[in-house]
Amino acid sequence: MKLRLTALFAGLILHATAQANAPTGERIVDTRSGQSLSQPELLARLRQADFLLLGEIHDSPLHHRIRAELITALGTRAVLAEHLDRGRRFHADNSERIQAGLESAGFDTKAWQWPVHEPLFGGLARAGIDVIGANLPRDQARDVVRSGSSALPADVAATLAAGPLSDTATQALDADLLDSHCGQLPANRVPAMHLAQRARDGAMAAELMHLAERPAILVAGNGHVRSDYGVPQLLARLKPEARVVSVAFEETADGTDTGPSARPYSYIWYTAPTPRTDPCADFGGKR
Repeated sequence: MKLRLTALFAGLILHATAQANAPTGERIVDTRSGQSLSQPELLARLRQADFLLLGEIHDSPLHHRIRAELITALGTRAVLAEHLDRGRRFHADNSERIQAGLESAGFDTKAWQWPVHEPLFGGLARAGIDVIGANLPRDQARDVVRSGSSALPADVAATLAAGPLSDTATQALDADLLDSHCGQLPANRVPAMHLAQRARDGAMAAELMHLAERPAILVAGNGHVRSDYGVPQLLARLKPEARVVSVAFEETADGTDTGPSARPYSYIWYTAPTPRTDPCADFGGKR
């Protein structure tokens, strides 16, 4: 195992060197200082975390591959994932049957656009790292949308009660829900979708609290790893002494941060864009 980790660490360094010379650029930014970091520098910092949340743009194979390399280099034995429901587990004992193993663990290949995530789960399987489900099951999420807070599992309700959102964070989440639905989400449905999103974050935070690994790692979409309204916000309330680190993976043509100056993550890893069509094209192009 030591030899494997050494080789993978070397691979990360080689990848960093290659990307530094690539015309598209790849950049890791410390959001507190605005300074750039090398991949080895970031890895050294991530080792100090108690909770580590690694984001993604769901349809970027590059993000999935980089995270598999990072997680393997950290030497963990198991990670939590948004992509599987709580209580499900993908035991990485046969890297030749990744899709079948994930499907048996409840992975929805259609919803997650398989094989987009193969670089993540295949990389973890080849390293012998188990994947543990952390998300709220879909039927429970539907019940929350229909019935409200009375449908929340007891531990999720307690987690959310311990970490209520500020007005600013509430507005940010609601705005992002509208944006993710191409501006077509009716106003009267926003509160239910808001609660469902919070319920998913509450489930993932609760599962992280139970994971013995350090750092306890979650892989999830960028929205779930935001420090203002995502899982880190809840962890900060549940365990204020813990070191909670979040890494967003975003896309840019040249490594330049084009977003607002205040970003709700510890670090942002910028990569080249993934070619895609505009998912909001049918709604007049609104993103």
